[in-house]
Amino acid sequence: MAIKLDQQFVNFAKFGDTKADGKTITLTQIDKWFKQAQVFDKKLTTTDTGIAFNKFKSKTINLTNFLGFIEDLAGQKNIPADDIKEKLMNCGPPGTTKTTVAVKTGAVDRLTDTSKYTGAHKERFDESGKGKGKEGREDVAEDSGYVSGYKNKDTYDSK
Repeated sequence: MAIKLDQQFVNFAKFGDTKADGKTITLTQIDKWFKQAQVFDKKLTTTDTGIAFNKFKSKTINLTNFLGFIEDLAGQKNIPADDIKEKLMNCGPPGTTKTTVAVKTGAVDRLTDTSKYTGAHKERFDESGKGKGKEGREDVAEDSGYVSGYKNKDTYDSK
């Protein structure tokens, strides 16, 4: 199911920018779209899109200028413009695939496993491994003025 190019344009124009209205698109958003659609290869790179985009002398371009941008880019690189448009329409909605994922190996896995904590650090977490917050970091009992474990508590005046 291919999505129309103008709808894809709006989707990618809004992607990653909370203030965007979807009527104009930036070079960064175009590059994200091209990467997701796998338009970039050895013939066409982000440098090529930057050069073609700078011809518009603006930080953003609208849909009409974007279509001209594709035609210009395709003409420079001897690639059929319809091939680029086809890839852009079929790449799906903007997503964060192939982004950096959290590492779960070696030291990171060991240090984030709360079941292996011992001593005072063990007290910071409940049975499920969820942090207790301030109660886990500080002794919330009444402050008597003595360090914990002091054996001669309240004996100062009696001597």
